[in-house]
Amino acid sequence: MYHQKTGILLLQLGTPDSPSTSDVRTYLSEFLNDPRVIDVNPILRAILVNLIIVPFRSPKSAKLYREIWTEQGSPLMIYGSSVKEKLSTELGSDFIVELGMRYRKPSIESAIKNLLAAKVGKIVVLPLFPQYASSSTGSAVEKAMNIIRKLEVMPSVDIISTYYSNVGYINCWNKVASTFDYKEYDQVMFTFHGVPWRHIRKSGCQCNCQKGPKECEAINETNFMCYRAQCFATARSIAKSLDIPESHYKITFQSRLGKDPWLTPYTDETLVKWAKSGIKKVLVFSPSFVADCLETIHEVGTEYNELFQHNGGESLTLVPSLNDSDVWIEFLASMVYKSNKVELELEK
Repeated sequence: MYHQKTGILLLQLGTPDSPSTSDVRTYLSEFLNDPRVIDVNPILRAILVNLIIVPFRSPKSAKLYREIWTEQGSPLMIYGSSVKEKLSTELGSDFIVELGMRYRKPSIESAIKNLLAAKVGKIVVLPLFPQYASSSTGSAVEKAMNIIRKLEVMPSVDIISTYYSNVGYINCWNKVASTFDYKEYDQVMFTFHGVPWRHIRKSGCQCNCQKGPKECEAINETNFMCYRAQCFATARSIAKSLDIPESHYKITFQSRLGKDPWLTPYTDETLVKWAKSGIKKVLVFSPSFVADCLETIHEVGTEYNELFQHNGGESLTLVPSLNDSDVWIEFLASMVYKSNKVELELEK
């Protein structure tokens, strides 16, 4: 009996081709012109991005990228390529693994072409974004499906959209953080990439946390697709797995852009308050990033560390992301196996 292979499409955000200003400009232009990232009137977005943000931001961002760039390239690309190779080895010959970046290279289109060339009968779309946000998972999956829907013969497609509180995913962070003792730090912070509040409203969330600093206490029928609620669920699950008491950690959001209200509380403002209140040592997790990148290495590890120390703190320690750790590869493989098992059971 003919046995078709299964294709695994790993989706990641992307990275500039190089830290040069021109390549960073190209990357930022593609990224910020995405209507799911800056979801405003198309004409306003074009003016805002192409005439204001990109021209002024590109040289500054290029400088930051140069500070984290290695001889092998961008950390995000290095870890992405390594995960692709390690996952391929872990899964074996019945699976073909490809990596597609939403912005720049390797493109999602090229990844899908490679899978089709390998004659896969099914594609498992696996975004490397644990929590669902329209500007990350939504955008990457939309891009992939727009390519697949134009095919003359479309393979079976399975989309794994979230795994923010999956026991295996939480266990990955538990293992990565096992060398750190939270008791040695005055406070623990879980910082997530922020999004504008309007993204939360558009997701259909019916909670009223926008009106105050209320935390999402649990996932329920009113907020199950809310990015902020999923972030809180992730942080609480990691803290529980490491026996960190609620009084010893805080959940915050970073990387805001522009003057519109973004998810609160803000990471930088929280660190300043902590430092001024006498908190000296902070341990930081960034669970929305499965691979270390500009936002973890530089924004948290350098910028926020300097900000914290400038206001009276002593040290900010960043827990490494999952990167290409064995436990992360094993978890990704487990999700693929589960998806494929369901498909095989349906065929019986």
